[in-house]
Parts: sequence; structure tokens; C-alpha cells
Amino acid sequence: MKDDEFERLYAAEAQGLFAFLAYRTGDRALAEDLLADAFERALRSGVKYDRRRGSEKTWLYAIALNLLRDHARRAAAEGRALERVLIPEGFNAFAGVEARDEIGRALRTLSGEEREAISLRFGAELTVPEIAHVLGEPLTTVEGRVYRALRKLREALAS
Repeated sequence: MKDDEFERLYAAEAQGLFAFLAYRTGDRALAEDLLADAFERALRSGVKYDRRRGSEKTWLYAIALNLLRDHARRAAAEGRALERVLIPEGFNAFAGVEARDEIGRALRTLSGEEREAISLRFGAELTVPEIAHVLGEPLTTVEGRVYRALRKLREALAS
């Protein structure tokens, strides 16, 4: 996609797409991130746009919807990981809320790659070799990432 075409597309669609994303997420900052990601993906994959299949607007919204779905899947996997791994059974409802807050704070100490690895390991219940395959990274890299993330979580939860 040429720069002038991209600028025209951005000028025409950014405001409406942002409104859509803000409405869907209920989070202005997340909507801004998704908007930027959608336009970045459109710019990088502009060669893939096929005018015969639809308008630029529908193409752009399809990209944004895929990003929104990806975000929702990641968030759900992180939530499942929290519930399955880190919250012991037998907690009462109030203690569960406190534990989730504590775990949430501990997860924020991890890098994005570490959170992703933990989510895939415990949320999606993938093995470490499966995670390495999904991420397209060496097994030793993923093993180290999961190990470091678990160590950081233990340290954060112990303090």
C-alpha cells in the first residue's frame, strides 16, 4: 500500500474504527492499541488487499475484528491459567478475590512473552514442546521463559 493510499484510508476510517473498538472493548487505551495494530497490519499486508473481495473499509474492519478476537483469546487463556494453577481450592469467595488481585499483580511483573508462555502452558494446557512449535521458537528458549516466569510469579507471591 502506498503512503498516500494509507493516509487516505487512515483519514477516512480511523475515527469510525476507533469508536467501534472503544464500544466493543469498553477500554479507551485498549481500543487505541487495537486501532494502531489494525492500521499497522493493513500497512504491512497491503499487498494482500484484493478490491474484488470487498471495500478497503470492510478489509480494515476484518483485520480489527481478528485483532479483537486474538486479544479476547489471550485474555481468556490468562484467566484460565489464573484459575487452574495459582488459586488453591477451598478459598472462600472473598479470599478468592484477594488471591486473584495478588496474582494479577504478580502477572504484571512478567514480560509479555512470559505472560504468553504461562497462558499457553496453563491456560491452553499446551506442553512446552507444543508451545515452542506454536511460537516457532527453540524448545530451550521456551523452557527458559516458562521457568523464569514461574520463578518470578513465586517470588512476587511470596513477598
